[in-house]
Amino acid sequence: MSSTWILYRKEMLEMARNYKLIWIPVVFIILGIMQPLSTYYLPEILKASGDVPPGLLEGYEIPSAAIVMAQALGQYGTIGMLVLALGSMNTLAGERYSGTMELILVRPVSPAAIVFAKWAAQLTLLVVALGLGAAGAGYYTEQLIGSLSWGNVIVASGVYGLWLLCVVSTTLLFSAFLRPPVAAFLALALMAGFSLGLSLLPTWFDWTPAGLSGLSAGILTDGEGFRAGPYLSASILIMICLAVASFLTRKNNFPD
Repeated sequence: MSSTWILYRKEMLEMARNYKLIWIPVVFIILGIMQPLSTYYLPEILKASGDVPPGLLEGYEIPSAAIVMAQALGQYGTIGMLVLALGSMNTLAGERYSGTMELILVRPVSPAAIVFAKWAAQLTLLVVALGLGAAGAGYYTEQLIGSLSWGNVIVASGVYGLWLLCVVSTTLLFSAFLRPPVAAFLALALMAGFSLGLSLLPTWFDWTPAGLSGLSAGILTDGEGFRAGPYLSASILIMICLAVASFLTRKNNFPD
């Protein structure tokens, strides 16, 4: 446990030095507050753009605060995922290509401890970024549109965070044996495949981790968001990613 803690602190220090602890939360905050701001000021934005057909804005109604908050969390399903994949694609691949992985493994530390420490550091970054982004989105939603149940906001953010953690975990897995850009691309492609499958065949794919985004929105809008399949499949996917990444880290750095 002490070696894992030391590696975790090293990873966090590296994140601080390359400013990941700053720019990724800043991106999440901007993404979060853009949704309530753009929703509230949409009529003024359209008027300023000109050429708005008469009567178009008369029927415009601002959605409820819960719907706007759900849409704000949904913003992290595209750009947020891309940012997380790009931020974590070097997690193991960078160590392999720089040669520092061999230096770490000559010490009495297991590959599983290395992988877990790096995953825990990425989890910490995700919690900080998503927490600040959701707090910013919730604050502006409440100030501009209406009151929110902050308990539901926290739970919904946690459920959406589990979906985002799947992206981080799969990127970590692919970075154990592929180049960083390829690892990020495959992780995003896998998540996009789950989302596309859920959109086209919802009854076949509602058990996959992609179902977590809908459950998160359901918690905010209806106060309900429990279906065992997405939670179970996301947990299994994350554990498989960590186990296989540990195996590949050992296999790629120790002779058979």
